[in-house]
Amino acid sequence: MGKPLRSADHTRRWVTALAALAVLVACVSAGGIAFSILCLIAALGCLGEYQRLVRGAERVRFLDPWALSGYAAAAALAAAAHAGLGAAMLAVPALHLVCCGALCLRGFPSNRSVLEEAARQVLGVTYLALPLGLFVVLRASPQGLIWVLLTCAVVFAGDSTAFYVGNRLGKRKLAPAISPGKTVEGALGGLAASLLVGWAGAAFFLPGISGLGGALFGVLVGLAGQVGDLFESCWKRAAGVKDSGSLLPGHGGILDRLDALLFAAPVAFGLRLWLAPA
Repeated sequence: MGKPLRSADHTRRWVTALAALAVLVACVSAGGIAFSILCLIAALGCLGEYQRLVRGAERVRFLDPWALSGYAAAAALAAAAHAGLGAAMLAVPALHLVCCGALCLRGFPSNRSVLEEAARQVLGVTYLALPLGLFVVLRASPQGLIWVLLTCAVVFAGDSTAFYVGNRLGKRKLAPAISPGKTVEGALGGLAASLLVGWAGAAFFLPGISGLGGALFGVLVGLAGQVGDLFESCWKRAAGVKDSGSLLPGHGGILDRLDALLFAAPVAFGLRLWLAPA
């Protein structure tokens, strides 16, 4: 069984979640520049927390060239996504790689760890900024409002259900070496909730998508979200920290809240192209 939730933790978690949800729904509904700015802020926040995870808080400085290259790439990706420039979105990560390669030349061969530094920086932009850029493109697509909200609903329903099912009924550990609190029962409950939300969302709001297509969307997006959650836990475990940050009471950092969406967004983007290519 999971540990019982303390009332204060439960309340703090829900207050934070509802406040963040209100901001998200408002920006997604507005679309355009509002949603693009929200995704950019989220990308920059995630990159800052990622920097502290992979480099240590004592080594992270705002004017550090490694950090600045990542922030610049995130801004360029958000701008390209907002403008609908798909080719530019492909070019940004490649240009960021070039910048990281140039930074390596300053320290190599006296400091061979710069190669690992470059690899972490390239991964950071691909892992954090690119999926949020795809989210912007998804919002600008036909029925983009529905697709983005459905993706968020699938992920959030799965995450919340997994949390409570695992807390109440969980017995078998899912990945104890990575995230000791997660259980097989919680993961299955979360996938069931994601499937149900995906099916219902397609049935009520996307008449061109079959019930099977909606259910498939829910399962695959929900599964990707769970993988994203565990992937971030790997980074936290490697860094020896419980949360990526402390900005969001009851949830930790921005990356802690968005870890599942970062993996779900590319899957949702690809499924939307497959299920509704027009």
